[in-house]
Amino acid sequence: MFCIKCGTENSDEAQFCRKCGNSIDPEVETKVAGRPVEQTGDPDGILVFSIGPTLKFIKIGYVLAAIGALLVVALLSVFGVTVLIAIPLGLMMFLIPAFYHVKAKLVRYSLRDTQIEVDEGLISRTTRNIPLRRIQDVTVTTSVLQRILGFGDLVIDNASEDGGKVALKNIDSPQEYADVLLKHMRRLDS
Repeated sequence: MFCIKCGTENSDEAQFCRKCGNSIDPEVETKVAGRPVEQTGDPDGILVFSIGPTLKFIKIGYVLAAIGALLVVALLSVFGVTVLIAIPLGLMMFLIPAFYHVKAKLVRYSLRDTQIEVDEGLISRTTRNIPLRRIQDVTVTTSVLQRILGFGDLVIDNASEDGGKVALKNIDSPQEYADVLLKHMRRLDS
């Protein structure tokens, strides 16, 4: 923290300047004025957050695959299978969590200042945009297991012709993201 009188740098906990003795008030957070979206050149707006599904189960899957791979290699070596065959067979156990890892990484949920984007897919990509002004309801749903592990689903009901509901599935701390979304919706209404 810098003294506003003499400019000397002081520790963040300091109440008085170490050089001139001037009282140091806590710094006031300043906001940078932003240009409207049309002037920034970014038609999608400012990115507030971008998240994907939780990777908790995938990490557990990798651990189980490692244990399974060791067991496969050990069992095959007991039955006389050569190491050159046993190790690749054991490594194939990692294909299962790797598949789900790639699948989870191909889903992205983004909140921009005016819309929510849901991106899915690798070869054929689907991007769904929901304007914040059309959102009618935001619901957080969690099962008992999801509450214990700290993740859940964020269900967004929008005013589309087909009565669309969009679910941001298996995200970490869904209540925090729901609060951020509701805050931006309120800001947009005012």
